[in-house]
Amino acid sequence: MSATNLLLKERHAFIRQRLQADGRVLALDLAQQLSVSDDTIRRDLRDLAAAGWCTRVYGGALPPSPATGSLAERRTLAPERKALLAQAAVSLVVADSVLFIDAGSTNLAIAAALPELPLTVVTNAAAVALALQDRPAIELIMIGGRFDRRTGANLGATALRDAERIRPDIFFLGGCGVDIDAGITCFNYDEAEFKRSLAAVSKSILVAATSEKFGTAANYAVLPVAHLTHLVLEADANSNQADGFARQGVQLIYAKAE
Repeated sequence: MSATNLLLKERHAFIRQRLQADGRVLALDLAQQLSVSDDTIRRDLRDLAAAGWCTRVYGGALPPSPATGSLAERRTLAPERKALLAQAAVSLVVADSVLFIDAGSTNLAIAAALPELPLTVVTNAAAVALALQDRPAIELIMIGGRFDRRTGANLGATALRDAERIRPDIFFLGGCGVDIDAGITCFNYDEAEFKRSLAAVSKSILVAATSEKFGTAANYAVLPVAHLTHLVLEADANSNQADGFARQGVQLIYAKAE
């Protein structure tokens, strides 16, 4: 089929089809396939991103992260799978560690799965603190700041200032999108800034990602792949993506299948 004279809607449909089939698109390839200019493709990708069909990244676009909605909504999605990811993630925890547990539904499952060990847990997430309030072996430290209801996290200048005093052994980082090219991304600008600040002072950084997040991106960059130390995945995670993380030196941990 010749795509030379495709109309706008047809181009958009073609791009969406390629995104679904390949998991990403490159602007240069699309321009050649559709026989249009690079500027035309950039406008198409900008329009599709504005409509929520993709997330623009350097050189092309990725599927958008499915991690939208409030924390309360996300907590109801795949709780059994997140519990399995959490069990794999906490296998790295040893006694007397200082842990930072970021906001997010999977990280909330990680908090619930922590072993009965003497630990210090620092968090900017009220839900995480509540989940640990009856664990006497865990010293709990709350980061202050403005509470963002959508993310479930304390953010802003006060949170950044409080976080400067912490040097976690493990930072359980919550990511909305996890991709070999885009790295770890999220939807909230202030949240991305907070995560970057804490990642810079953490000894190790772990992300646990459900398979539908893997190979997707959100709007704000948090961390490049090379700065991540551990990635916890489901058994059915995209193997090409996983191999790319491993080549960058990230230790892969797989959750047990249900």
